Formats: sequence, C-alpha cells, structure tokens
Amino acid sequence: MNPKAAAALGLAPYDSADYLKTEDDIAAYIEAVTEDGDAALITHALGVVARARNMSQLARDAGLSREGVYKALADDGNPSLATVAKLAKALGFKLSLAPL
Repeated sequence: MNPKAAAALGLAPYDSADYLKTEDDIAAYIEAVTEDGDAALITHALGVVARARNMSQLARDAGLSREGVYKALADDGNPSLATVAKLAKALGFKLSLAPL
C-alpha cells in the first residue's frame, strides 16, 4: 500500500526498521535479504538497518558524509561496491561471495 493510501485510511506507514530491535533481528534480516543476491534489495536493507540504528554514527564509522550515505541508500541511489562494503563493515557485516 502506498503511503498516501495508508494515510487516507488512518494507517501509519510500514517501516521494517521499526522491527529491528536487537542485533539478532538485524543479522537475521540481512541474512534473509542477501540470499537471492539482488543488489537493489541489499542496498535497501542496509538503509533499513541504518535507520534502525543511527545514520549519523554509520556515516562516521564508514568514513562518509551523512548526506552521502542517504544518497547512496536512497531508492534511486546507485552506490559503488566500495561504498556498500564500507557501509556493511560499519554496520558489523562483511561482504563475501560463495559458489552457487
């Protein structure tokens, strides 16, 4: 449901970040999202985790500007692999490749 329709019905918009309360929740979410290898979904998930935590702290930990992190993780963002790796590391994850 789009946000305007939800608002018209008096519903709050759904945000996955609201349900990532513990490190185990976050780890399970990232694991589930990365299973199919969809780059856009992985980038979106990193943004969700960043919102669940602290975007400003993430930017500092990744050595990026806060605005740069928002831009990279936006729906129309197209971050480089290096940026995704920095953000993942700052969130406590590592990128890896595995044989199919």
